[in-house]
Amino acid sequence: MRISKLSLIAAMVLGSLVACSSIALAQDAKDGKDAKKGKRGMPTVEERLDRMTKELSLTAEQKPKVEALLKDTEKKMADVAPEDRRTKGREIRDEQDKKLKEILTADQFSKWETLRDEMRKKKKGEGPAKKD
Repeated sequence: MRISKLSLIAAMVLGSLVACSSIALAQDAKDGKDAKKGKRGMPTVEERLDRMTKELSLTAEQKPKVEALLKDTEKKMADVAPEDRRTKGREIRDEQDKKLKEILTADQFSKWETLRDEMRKKKKGEGPAKKD
């Protein structure tokens, strides 16, 4: 009888440790992965600026202009009501593209259009097929 009580207590302690460690690991994974993302899993302004700097070779003169534009666009998008997001969001993005065209060179803007289209396809799940 004494051995079975000890076994039961040991099993309960072991089970509790396993349960707590899984919860802790899940929380760590969530914090590590999503902590850098902006709202709704979208990249932050800084992440988008870094990618644009790398992909488009932005100059030191262009970077602050692009950053200000991205922040302005993000602020405008945050002010849009959810039911208006589709129409108003499109208008805001079109306005952003017009301003980007003024900031970027023709070659950079062409690359931006390609990059933007790739990101939209990826967001919709239409990205390139994965090879095994």
